[in-house]
Amino acid sequence: MTAPLSTNMALARLTTAQEYWLAVAAAVVTANAYYIHPIIGEVADYFGVSHARIGLVPALNQLALAIGILLLLPLGDRYSNRSLTILFTIGQCGGLLTMTLAQSFVLFTAGSTLLGFFTIAPYLLPAYASKRVAPERLGHVTAILTAGVIFGILVARVGAGVVAEYLGWRTVYWIASGLMIAITLALPRIMERNPNRTEGSDLGYGALIKSLGSLLRSHREIIISGAIQGIGFNQFIALWLGLALHLTGPEMGYGTDVVGYLAGFAAISIFTTPYWGRLADRIGARKARMIFALVQTFGISLLLPFGDNLWLLMIPILIGNIVGPAIDVTSRMTFLSLEPELRTRLTTIYIVLMFVGGAIGSVAGTAVFDAFGWTGIALYILGSCVILFALTILGYRRYGGEEALQ
Repeated sequence: MTAPLSTNMALARLTTAQEYWLAVAAAVVTANAYYIHPIIGEVADYFGVSHARIGLVPALNQLALAIGILLLLPLGDRYSNRSLTILFTIGQCGGLLTMTLAQSFVLFTAGSTLLGFFTIAPYLLPAYASKRVAPERLGHVTAILTAGVIFGILVARVGAGVVAEYLGWRTVYWIASGLMIAITLALPRIMERNPNRTEGSDLGYGALIKSLGSLLRSHREIIISGAIQGIGFNQFIALWLGLALHLTGPEMGYGTDVVGYLAGFAAISIFTTPYWGRLADRIGARKARMIFALVQTFGISLLLPFGDNLWLLMIPILIGNIVGPAIDVTSRMTFLSLEPELRTRLTTIYIVLMFVGGAIGSVAGTAVFDAFGWTGIALYILGSCVILFALTILGYRRYGGEEALQ
């Protein structure tokens, strides 16, 4: 039986306004990794590199993020989530400004990699919030923050495509840098100071890192949840990189703005994800996740037959945007209901697995398209969906009964 969130009573409950401002912060700090998606072809042309080589930019960003999560996120179980979030957003600002000013592909890639390493705030914020909400509202508040992340991704992909089409890709990063500076200055007001010196564990840094191994052994479900999200993020990255190359290629002939408009379908998940969070609160996270994964597999199966028609492509993309974020929410719920002093480190494991999957998807999305075109991308993503669904069945069969105890 898991410990209730109320064990940390020294921390004040979040107000509704704070919940939504945290969602706004999550949107801004998350968006930075996704501006590249609709404009990847234009950036490749500017620096004179191939489609396969430009995949290094998002791939190294994702790998650096995984390393940053592994080395930095565990500090959230020792030090103030507020102070760490502000510190890491300053690092993000540095990476973005480097990308904005870069005159060579190497420097642009280095800035993107630095940006990835410091993109820790989106994963500190749910842990911060989970310690400040009632247990019965965990799914709902987690979903609100996830909706903020989705909104950030949406604005990044839609906005980047439109802005780049009319003002050039570099303007995208000037705007992104300005938004990051603004949110960094606002965070001290959005996040309350912790009245205690620390938020949980008294372990030193080295012991915190070493404890990840013991947590893997004692909380084996995190491997399943992390693998599910890693596969889901892999297919998400591969889909949107492949889709950008597909739509802007000679066969389809659309501009980057069309890629952005298509990404706009993610807006629906801003409204549906909180509902799915409440549903998971009622029927159990693992059961809900399994249902969402089945629906996602059906939707992705339509990518191949609908791939040559922009209007038909909207159907599988719409389905994926509705249920994809819900799979993430339900996976997070499997460990965010555990003891408060463990949540950030369990989040570390989860996010590392997620971004290892994203890095693989960044390479696969461009390389598979280069070799096999849209057909290869559609089959690659469908295969990953089948594996993901199988893992949700395993998670439900092995751990589903535990939800009755929480």
